[in-house]
Amino acid sequence: MNDSALRTTAKPIQELDSVVVRFAGDSGDGMQLAGTQLTNTSALAGNDVATFPDFPAEIRAPKGTLAGVSGFQVHFASRDIHTPGDMVDVLVAMNPAALSENLRFLQPQGTLIVDEDAFDAKSLKLAHVESNPLEDGSLDEYQVIRVPLTSLTREAVEGAGVGRKLATRCRNFFAMGLIYWLYGRDLEPTLRWVRHRFRDRPEVRDADVEALRTGWNFGETTEALTRSYHVPPAALEPGEYRNITGNQALACGLIAAAELSGKTLFYGSYPITPASDILHELARHKRFGVRTFQAEDEIAAATSAIGAAYGGAMAVTASSGPGIALKTEAMGLAVMFELPMLVLSIQRGGPSTGLPTKPEQSDLLQVMFGRSGEAPLPVLAASGPTDCFDIVLEAWRIATRLMTPVVVLSDAFVANGAEPWRIPDVASLEPIEVTHPGAGGGQPAPPPSLPRASGGKAGGAASPAGTSFRPYARDEWLARPWALPGTPGLMHRVGSLEKQDGTGNVSYDPDNHEHMVKLRAQKVANAVNLIPDLEVTGPESGKLLVLSWGGTLGVCREAVGRVRAAGGGAHGTGTGAVAHAHLRHLNPLPANTGEVLARYERVLVPELNLGQLALLLRARYLVDVVSLGKVRGRPFWVKDVAGVIEEMLA
Repeated sequence: MNDSALRTTAKPIQELDSVVVRFAGDSGDGMQLAGTQLTNTSALAGNDVATFPDFPAEIRAPKGTLAGVSGFQVHFASRDIHTPGDMVDVLVAMNPAALSENLRFLQPQGTLIVDEDAFDAKSLKLAHVESNPLEDGSLDEYQVIRVPLTSLTREAVEGAGVGRKLATRCRNFFAMGLIYWLYGRDLEPTLRWVRHRFRDRPEVRDADVEALRTGWNFGETTEALTRSYHVPPAALEPGEYRNITGNQALACGLIAAAELSGKTLFYGSYPITPASDILHELARHKRFGVRTFQAEDEIAAATSAIGAAYGGAMAVTASSGPGIALKTEAMGLAVMFELPMLVLSIQRGGPSTGLPTKPEQSDLLQVMFGRSGEAPLPVLAASGPTDCFDIVLEAWRIATRLMTPVVVLSDAFVANGAEPWRIPDVASLEPIEVTHPGAGGGQPAPPPSLPRASGGKAGGAASPAGTSFRPYARDEWLARPWALPGTPGLMHRVGSLEKQDGTGNVSYDPDNHEHMVKLRAQKVANAVNLIPDLEVTGPESGKLLVLSWGGTLGVCREAVGRVRAAGGGAHGTGTGAVAHAHLRHLNPLPANTGEVLARYERVLVPELNLGQLALLLRARYLVDVVSLGKVRGRPFWVKDVAGVIEEMLA
């Protein structure tokens, strides 16, 4: 059959503003693939998209059980969107367990597509379902489309020459084809992907192609679906776009930062969910001089990055909460060395192994304070998948300007979610200036343009015999020189013991130690001069400020917008009652943060923890911050945040 004919339906077409679709099935049912292909196809259609892959925590959960359910939610729209959606319009459930776990996300009167072949006695028992929901009337409030998906798929691919097991695994392509028909998606991008992906396995290629086409045909011929729908393209800024996940954007940003600073990128990492994809992505780009090292453990990964930084490379290491805990001693060592280095923390539910595939923002206090001694570090947080590119560029600028490690926070929601990314013009990216002292080079005494730490002895001790180089001399930012090993005349020592300011000699002098502790803290505090002020969307003062950080940006922005559009809330408080601000810089906080908070009667901080940022804000600014915490392994819903805003305005 001609593929172009497949894209023309004889049934009525209704136009919609946005749609949320969720695929759910066993971890081996290809739900992540189905969701990814729908996302890419929708992005190519010009829609704005936002996604939420929902992975099972169990690697090999028993088939058909609740623990093995995998989901992928796609929100595509003809307008600018910031979240993967609250409730879904269409739920595709491949078995009873998937239905049981995901039915609560389906809108009343929403469309439920089920594989009725999978609702046998064994599958119902595995899902702990006492009666068949397709027969007991429990689904009467939904539009249920019962499809013998397994048997139809097997019939469709019979001519491809694949076995029964492999034929059954093509069900996800049948489901894709049906959804493509329902929302007017083009088959061709997915067909191209299949032909390329399985070019060496023609029987699999042919089976997937036939399953996709058959799913589309089912939508066109079944009497259960009387119309299809069209979501027009969104009015996106002109440019070249690609669909990108947060982890992919981090990898692209790291490569760009290395190129802009003229550095070789070294990435030392130990595999851990949800950070592993950064390593996978970077390993594909050796043509840019990227060096990836999969270490034997987290400590080796962090210390290898320190060695690379000492050698003059752009050094990066990454992990999630449990791995960051193992890296903390090495992070303290990097603070003592005063070397530029990036530490990426892709947060997940904790403590310990916790919820390894679910999002949380519960590592903020760990990266702020989880090191021995006074060892502050700049901390930045990505606000969404596409912001991951920009955040690492900014973090590397700060690291090289101040000669300090910098922490970048992401989380499973940001890392695995996807958005359309407008590919920047490379020529428009500002170079990152990095200098190294030459032979015999020293550093002048710092001018008084920025505040210095007070107390103690400041760098006046004699240099080691035979050299005039002072490896811990300071510039106006309190940064020491980044001297490369092997440079004639610049022999110097680094180590974990306290340094004498200026010379870098080991020092046990109490006055010098206090001076150095305060100096390193002041250096990090000086980063406030490198970051922008906190911006407010909405009234400059008023009753309520909603303050978001990290991946809560989208949901808070939409929640505030929804309340303001309704007149400020259900209680007639007016559109000027609520404003929104977002923090990308958590240490130091923007210079005007305290002044902004003081302009509002109340401050609400939604975060995927039990109030960690709220705790910091209360302590520093003595503001009665209201914490809205959530630790359920899922992001906030817009309606929940909007409801709390309305209650507070009342």
